[in-house]
Amino acid sequence: MSIRLKLLRKKLGITLEVLADKAGMTKSYLSKVERGLNTPSIATALKLARALNVNVEELFAEDQPDQARYSLVRRGERQALVGSGEGPGYAVLTSQVGQRSLLPFLIQPPTAFSDPTFKEHQGEEFLFVHEGQVEVDFMNERVLLEQGDALHFNAQTPHRLRSVGPHQAQLLVVVQGGE
Repeated sequence: MSIRLKLLRKKLGITLEVLADKAGMTKSYLSKVERGLNTPSIATALKLARALNVNVEELFAEDQPDQARYSLVRRGERQALVGSGEGPGYAVLTSQVGQRSLLPFLIQPPTAFSDPTFKEHQGEEFLFVHEGQVEVDFMNERVLLEQGDALHFNAQTPHRLRSVGPHQAQLLVVVQGGE
């Protein structure tokens, strides 16, 4: 039985540390699960699925040709993966994450660049500012986005975001993921 934990975790942009904390497990245990050295119990798989906001079948499923034609996540059904929903955080706006190449998120970025590390990953990234203002830091250039602005870029470019202005910014972010 192979588990698709690493694929799902990377597609969602979650580190082993964050997942371990969210699932109440150790980073070393999760690393062994990802490398196929440990097989999680059903209870552990359920905790991991909950932490990743996926159905437990997605952890074990191989790519299925009969995947659903579409994914619908109603406003009241989406779960924040990180954050309380009040301040900084994000929510995944699709199901069957492991079977999708486009991953839409609703993001509320923090008001400061509290994390000194820049994100970079395979694929492309598209941002649309739904509410507020956002500053995107590309290391050597910063771009200020206003409500209604859109930005599309190569996601291998190191980047990070922060909310600026008097109100919490809210963005639609679509990531085209590579494995």
